[in-house]
Amino acid sequence: MTIDNEKLEYGDIVELTIESTGFEGKSIARVNGFVVFVEGAVEGDVVKAKIFKVKKKYAEANVVEVVKPSPKRTIPRCPYFGTCGGCKWQHVDYAVQLQFKQQHVADAIERIGGMKDVQILPIIGSDNVYFYRNKLEFSFSEKAWMMDKNSANLKDVPSVALGFHVPQRWDKVLDVHECFLQSELSNSILNAVRDFAISNNIPAYSQEKQNGYFRNLVIREGKNTGDVMVNVVTFEDTPEMMSKLSSELTKRFPEITTVVNNINFRKSQVAVGDIEKVYYGEGVIHDKIGNKLFQISANSFFQTNTKQAETLYRVAKEFAELQPTDVVYDLYCGTGSIALYIADEVHKVIGIDVVESAILNARMNAQLNVVENCEFIVGDLKDLLTKKTEWKKQFSRPDVIFVDPPRSGIHPKAVEELGVMNVPRLVYVSCNPATLARDLKMLTAYGYGVEKIQPVDMFPHTYHIECVAKLRLR
Repeated sequence: MTIDNEKLEYGDIVELTIESTGFEGKSIARVNGFVVFVEGAVEGDVVKAKIFKVKKKYAEANVVEVVKPSPKRTIPRCPYFGTCGGCKWQHVDYAVQLQFKQQHVADAIERIGGMKDVQILPIIGSDNVYFYRNKLEFSFSEKAWMMDKNSANLKDVPSVALGFHVPQRWDKVLDVHECFLQSELSNSILNAVRDFAISNNIPAYSQEKQNGYFRNLVIREGKNTGDVMVNVVTFEDTPEMMSKLSSELTKRFPEITTVVNNINFRKSQVAVGDIEKVYYGEGVIHDKIGNKLFQISANSFFQTNTKQAETLYRVAKEFAELQPTDVVYDLYCGTGSIALYIADEVHKVIGIDVVESAILNARMNAQLNVVENCEFIVGDLKDLLTKKTEWKKQFSRPDVIFVDPPRSGIHPKAVEELGVMNVPRLVYVSCNPATLARDLKMLTAYGYGVEKIQPVDMFPHTYHIECVAKLRLR
């Protein structure tokens, strides 16, 4: 049946052929030239999809039936796929995921950056496509999201749900018993904590009622050290309860090296406490990237995929062509992981970040590794780089600059200052191809040439992709 896009309405079920994969992994079909973004489809599928949004220039739909599966489709491993908001590409063959990501980078560089002749190297995939994360954050709720509402029996609904929020729903949690992102040990701890809450009749926190106890469970693992942290986020400070839970967990799971309780009295749903108490161990874990050891607290940042982070940093170091006499600026340095990773190769590294707690962690990690040629400074780049501050007088002009900004990219004022600094080599580590392309375009206006870009897949089964770009002053 021929469908006119003007007649597409909310609730319509239409048969579509998926033509391509667009930005952020959205599958694209067309109805007489009218674009329909389809969730849950794969390029090459023929599907029946239900329209849930109609705009002037496009519509959005969900798959209700796969009429003819694409050869690029695979069977998802996770039983929660399609309901849980994570791993949205688990139904796509991993080799195809990498192709999509490679193309996404190329499209961004050409369309946003306006660069057609940049060498984009073949993407480096992850050896581990499951159990690759070193941190997982679960949420508690008194309301469980039921996957099959028609067959749900009220007696089967748990009194405490522990898992992940489904997309666009912060009032209910999908009760998860197995996740393939972190480890089998993580799954066992997850289920043990839920069982403890239910058997001891301890309620989950209710944002609506502003009462309850359990809020979040955060599990962190040192993938290269074997350290394991269990961080329980609660609404109340109840030492007896936490002592009992800590004792039971450490007896059952001797792999656990520390148990921490973050108490969050605020309404905001964040897994960070106003107070932190340690109930077992040191309150921190450690992990290694290269030959450097990093101390990780409950709320400190650390790259989520340890193994691929080492790959990412190795590429960045190679692109920098470091020399023993080099002075290096590491901008958006975070906890100092890149700075410390390259410290043995250069004369001096200056790390800068706006987050004071991150700088404190960076200084601590430098002491931990007995690294004496790194200094870390707190400050906003758009202000620090554009002013004649004391630290600029103190340190030599850099030979190399590393930048590793957030998804929003580099602030335009900072890009301008980088451009006029005339530093010979610049390495840009990015988690967003769109802002990478935008910033590279600006930097080329200041005489930089983009020699090559290396995509690195840090997050299998998602559309996210990291890149390292090598720039040289012409």
